[in-house]
Amino acid sequence: MPKPVYVFSSGRLSRLANTIVFETDASPQGEQVKERKRHLPVEQVSELYLFGEVDLNKRFLEFMAQKGVLLHFFNRFGYYVGSFYPREHLLSGYLTLRQAEHYLDSRRRLVLAQKFVAGGLENIRRLLLKEVAKGREVEGVLDLLEELLPRVGEAQSVGELMALEGRAREAYYGAWTALLGEEWALERSRRPPRDPINSLLSFANSLLYTSILAQIYQTHLDPRIGYLHETNYRRHALNLDVAEVFKPPLVDRLIFRLIRLGQIKAGHFLREGQGVFLSESGRRLVTEEWEKLMQTTYRHPSLRRSVSYRTTLRLELYKLEKHLIGEQPYTPYRLR
Repeated sequence: MPKPVYVFSSGRLSRLANTIVFETDASPQGEQVKERKRHLPVEQVSELYLFGEVDLNKRFLEFMAQKGVLLHFFNRFGYYVGSFYPREHLLSGYLTLRQAEHYLDSRRRLVLAQKFVAGGLENIRRLLLKEVAKGREVEGVLDLLEELLPRVGEAQSVGELMALEGRAREAYYGAWTALLGEEWALERSRRPPRDPINSLLSFANSLLYTSILAQIYQTHLDPRIGYLHETNYRRHALNLDVAEVFKPPLVDRLIFRLIRLGQIKAGHFLREGQGVFLSESGRRLVTEEWEKLMQTTYRHPSLRRSVSYRTTLRLELYKLEKHLIGEQPYTPYRLR
């Protein structure tokens, strides 16, 4: 089964027959420079995550488009820059019309936006219940979530939903001090992230956004049409919607584990200007642990078989497709 490949070194990407070739320069030895090549059969690659300075040409991009391989670009600070999203090979005109109809109809759009917000807040609630069971005191945030969750279905607009979600997440992030300690106290700042925990959270969120985008490519959905996030000049919005449901069970749990096991350390962060960013070793660590998480399997309650979390993202999108064509109402994923 094709898998994502993460490229941290600088070099050149090219095509050789049906193979992706990555050439990078090794450390100079005397006056000579040894050139290293890595060959990747294209059938084994679903996405390329490019963190280093990489050269490529149009012929290579044509090859990626032909094979349906997505490229995700990150700058030297680990900021997600954008993706090369090949022409949608599975895009369905019928489903695109249904997506557009659900967006243009304010009532149907609100229903889906409510589902995404309710799914995200319910997964936060379930995650915090697990923390309470471990003896951590976050009852105040749980009480607020219990108060806000019923109001999601009463919201009259997407703006009201966003405000409600913002209030819940602010309280939730405020509880990270109790969950992780003073060193990892979280007050959200994004561009640039002002401390290690914001840097870690932003980077992990980017991995989630791109993972969902890659799964959307394997469905008939158009990633440009979202419901909670505005569909306008933004390149992609649907992956941001679906990410709201999966941030607590995937991103937040990953961060909790990295910190509690002592895997992430002060040396994994760099301060540059007014921002704090993950170093290359920090990005390598987080992507390795992220990939392990995405390949982790569990027994799916309705399918009655083992599925990975990457497959779970695809299944979530299939549920959304069924909602759009009127086959079955969408029910967000719930943290077990």
